[in-house]
Formats: sequence, C-alpha cells, structure tokens
Amino acid sequence: MTIDPGAIPNFGPQEPPQGPPPIIKPDDNLVGDLFEQLGIKYTTDPEGDIVASWPGFRVYAMFRGEQKELFAIRAFYERAYPLEEKQELLDVIDEWNRDTLWPKVYTHTNEDGVLRLIGETQMVVPQGVNIDYFVGTTVNWVQASVGFHGWLAERLGLEAEVQSVGQDVDDRKAEPTDDRAAKDDKSDKSDDDNLNDVNDLLGDADSDSDADKDDE
Repeated sequence: MTIDPGAIPNFGPQEPPQGPPPIIKPDDNLVGDLFEQLGIKYTTDPEGDIVASWPGFRVYAMFRGEQKELFAIRAFYERAYPLEEKQELLDVIDEWNRDTLWPKVYTHTNEDGVLRLIGETQMVVPQGVNIDYFVGTTVNWVQASVGFHGWLAERLGLEAEVQSVGQDVDDRKAEPTDDRAAKDDKSDKSDDDNLNDVNDLLGDADSDSDADKDDE
C-alpha cells in the first residue's frame, strides 16, 4: 500500500494559517475521518476501537488511559507459526526492528500454542498534539504496518502473499478471537502501566535536568 502524500487531508483551518497548526486532542472521530479521506475501509470492534482489514492482517487504532491520552496503532497478522520456529521468526523480526523505525513487531502465543505476530506503535498525548503531526504520523504508522506484511512475505518467500497487499473489497469480521486475546494479554503490563512508565521516565528526566543545573 502506498499513500500519496498529496492525499493526506488537512484538518486545520481552511483559511491561510496565521500561526502554527492547532493543538488538538485526537479521538476516534478524527481517526475515522482520516481513514475515510484516505479511502481506507474500516469498522469498529466491540471495544469501540477502529479496525481496518486487509487480506492476512488487521490494523487497529486504539485510545487507552483514563483520559484516552495513549494512542496506538496495532496490527495483528493472521499467519500462524509453529512454536518450534519461534527463534527463527525472532531473528527475522529482529532484522525488521533494527532497520526500521516502526512498527515494533513482537510475537504472541495464544492459549492453544499458536504463534502469531503483532506490530505496534504508540504516542502519548496528555496535553494534545499538533494536528499536522498527528495526521502525518498516523498515516506513516498505518502505511508501515501494511509494508511489514509485504516485507515479511518477501523475507519468508511467500510469493502469494506478496501480491495481496491491497485492502479487501469485502467487509470482514472486525474482532477475531485471537485479536481480542492478544489485546487483553499482549504483555505482562497493561496500557495504563505503560503510560505510568512513560510518566515516570519524564519525571526522572526532569529530576536529572535539575540535578545537572545544581552541579553547574
């Protein structure tokens, strides 16, 4: 999937800007409008998350946290792998994670011992975000999630899947069981715990900065 930069919508003022782009608090409506402008078909799952489906994978746009301040694009790739191939698969996704900015890709094993891949990118926006930055970043994240599917197919020699990077014209079921399980159990930490870790890091950075000033 290739998105023409000229097709990226501008949600800012229609008049010539008099200053920097506005700071907004993104939500599901904004993401839905963005997907519609890009021609990406989507629906919502039972949790209210936006999900766009392609053959072989689904991409979710999710807001988490008490104030919905954590935004994530999470891709669930359908191809299943036997557990004995996990190390080989880790070597492959390590190559991707080393050479690209996003998405971060990791493995998930369900209760039946089926191994699949998940791609994820996150943004914390507690006080809002520049709308142009949010739109451009979201487009890049979605495009990268689609790109990983094609890259992995080529890397593993799955020629049939290399050709299936266009979005399916038929609506698909939005919430497969494996997606729900992975969303609930993607790690030992919840999204709120991850958000707290970010806030702790920001606090530590401020403390270190103050200490450096005192040393001067």
